[in-house]
Parts: sequence; C-alpha cells; structure tokens
Amino acid sequence: MGDKERGEIHNKLSVFDRLESEVRSYCRSFPVVFRKAAGCSLWDTEGKPYLDFFAGAGALNYGHNNKRFKEKLVRYMMDDGISHSLDMATEAKQYFLERFDKIILQPRELDYKLMFPGPTGTNAVEAALKIARKATGRTNVIGFTNAFHGMTLGSLAVTGNKFKRQGAGVPLHHATIMPFDGYLGADTDTIDYFENYLKDSGSGVSLPAAIIVETLQGEGGLNAASREWLQRLETLCREYGIILIVDDIQMGCGRTGPFFSFEPFGIRPDIVCMSKSIGGFGLPMALTLLKPDLDLWSPGEHNGTFRGNNLAFVCAAEALRYWENDEFEKSVLEKGKLLEAGLNALIERFPDLKGERRGRGLMQGIAFPVEGMAGEVCAAAFRRGLIMETSGTDSEVAKIMPPLVIDHDALQRGLGLLGDSIKEVAEGCTPIELAQPVVQGGQRI
Repeated sequence: MGDKERGEIHNKLSVFDRLESEVRSYCRSFPVVFRKAAGCSLWDTEGKPYLDFFAGAGALNYGHNNKRFKEKLVRYMMDDGISHSLDMATEAKQYFLERFDKIILQPRELDYKLMFPGPTGTNAVEAALKIARKATGRTNVIGFTNAFHGMTLGSLAVTGNKFKRQGAGVPLHHATIMPFDGYLGADTDTIDYFENYLKDSGSGVSLPAAIIVETLQGEGGLNAASREWLQRLETLCREYGIILIVDDIQMGCGRTGPFFSFEPFGIRPDIVCMSKSIGGFGLPMALTLLKPDLDLWSPGEHNGTFRGNNLAFVCAAEALRYWENDEFEKSVLEKGKLLEAGLNALIERFPDLKGERRGRGLMQGIAFPVEGMAGEVCAAAFRRGLIMETSGTDSEVAKIMPPLVIDHDALQRGLGLLGDSIKEVAEGCTPIELAQPVVQGGQRI
C-alpha cells in the first residue's frame, strides 16, 4: 500500500478518529468505509467487493440483507406493526414463540421456557447466572480457561481472557476458572481434575451454583470439547446438583451444523444462552432458555427496556424456515467438510508454518505457532478482499466464519485468497521466526 493510498484511507476514516472512542477495534482491522452488503459479500464506498468470512462475529449466519427476511420486515413496518413493546404480548412475539416451540424444541424433545433478557449475548448470560444462583442459593459459578461469555461484570467473571477481564476495573468475584478440555495436555483429564476440587474439603472451591461452558470456544481459540468430556461434565453436574449452562451465543443457530451445538453430544443443558444469529437479520435479540423448574423469577425481577424487539421477532420467526427440515443442517455439515479439507490442504502446502486446524462446521481456522502471524494473515487477506478475524487470547488463530448460506464456489474462492495470504506472510518470515513457539494456555503450540 502506497503513501497516497494510505492518505486517502486516513481522510475517509478521519471522522471516526476524531469523534469515536478509542475502544473501536474492527474498523482498525478493516480500514475502509463500507456502503452495502448482500449475501456473503460487502462493498466499500469505492465499490470494491469483499468476501465475508466474518459474518458479523456470527450474527449473520443467514447472510447480509437476506431477501426473505427483508421482505417480511419491510411489509411488517409498512403495516405499522409494533416495533418496541418491552415484554408486552404482541402478535410478532406470539408467532416467534409458537414457531420456536414447534420447529426447534418439540422435534428435539426439549422442554424450555423462553426468556427474553435483553438485546445482547451478555444479557442472556447475566440472566442465566442470576437464576442459577437464585435457584440453588449458592454464589460460585465455574467457568473455563480461554472462555468468553460477554463484557458485563458477571459474564467477565466467568471469562478466561485476561485482557477482557482487566477492562472491568474492579475485582471479579463469585467465579472459579477451571481447565477446559485439553488445556493441561492430552494426558490430563480435566474432568477428574475438577472433580477432585469438588470432593476435597480442603480445595478452597465451594460447591458452585452452576457451570457455564461453550462446546466450541469461538473467541478463545476454537478449542473444541470432546463428546466424552461434555458428557462427563453433565454427569458431574447431575451428581452434585450443579446447574449446567451452555453458552450457544455464537455456536448456536447452526454454526457447527445442528441448530444447537450440543445436539451431537447427547447432553441436555439446564439453561441455554442464545443471541447473535437468533435475530436472523442481524437485529439485536437474545434468549435464555430455562428448564421449567428453574423459571423461578418473580414478575419484573429481571427486566430491560429492549426485551421486546418485535422487528427481530419477525426476522427470527422467518429464519426458522431454514430449520423446518434437516436440509439446511446437512448443507452446513457438507460445507464444513469442504472447509476442513481446504484448511488441511493449506497446512500441508506450508509445512514449515506448523499450522493446526481447529474447530468444526463453519467455524474453523488455523492456529499458527509464530506470534502475530494469524493477524498478518488476516491483514493480507483483507488487502485481497477477504474479511477474516483472529481468535484466541493471543490472537493465534486465523478464523473462518462465513455466513452459513455461502455457496461452494465462494467458499473455495475464499480458501484461495487465504492460501495466497498465507503464502505472502510465509515468504516474509525468517527461519528463526518460524522456529519460535508461542506459549498459549500454559502450553507451547
């Protein structure tokens, strides 16, 4: 990029530099002004197209400006449908509730009450933590290493990322972090490790109200829990009377294939947190699913102004059409296999980089052992018109998270751009740099 081009970009972004808080982050990774989007593509103000392997951090599983959703939304608005209603009863909410029960819960034989806690994922987590403590009378909650659950204080307390935690500005209490599956190496069973803390009266860890877990850690480095580990975790919860919370905010709505990420493992959480793509169109919406015996709230005990986003209800109800049969799930799983094969091929193509494929479904990526390499790959990809972000507490993973509706040609095109980007970065590395490992999670990777 030349000095002239850098200057033009700076001029276009100057208003953001001048008026917006320094806390902004994504606009630093993607330094252009975007104008429009459709499907799995965006365009900047100069008309340059970008293939989206980011999907609004998982809020756009069904693509940008999905035509089906847009038509429903525009018609609803033109008919003067209710837009904001707190938690009052509306036709839009009624229709969503009925469809969610019929299309999602009943076929999976799941019995949950639906709570609308507020518009964001951290609202769903905070509600889950509060009701778990209310139901058990206990205060401690177990989270896991590398986990990410949100930016409010309760969610941060069960988040493993040190950088995010320090932004709280106050001590984060009433939570204990335990090692996630594989965190202590392949030879250490972290469920046994955790259970020893529960059994030992001298461990210093009190019996928790709840355990909150991601089946695949989206922000924490694409660390995937195994079937056996999740099943043993559920068994432990049942044995000790601990409420099991699954955070499916980013992995739900089909990101890993099935609607809920935990379905293939045969577990049944007591509480499920959802947000991101549950709103379909990218509109703010969150759900906290509760087993009926945990629905112990008094009216108004947990509330919020923006629980009744009816525009999101309209799009969310329409999004459930994708789940009326198993065809959409099969398509995601098929594309996930194509992505897996493509990433494995890239790892074989650049053996000196010692990359490691992680994730499943359409949430996968490559972990690089050289510090900063994943970020450089994503920057190189952006210059080629491919939007990606990093994952992991040390940003060691180049993450691929496209809209689930992406077609095979676009997926292959994106993998080609990624390969070119890795090649560019690899050619700029010295043998000494390639030999330096990154320490992550107490392990050399």
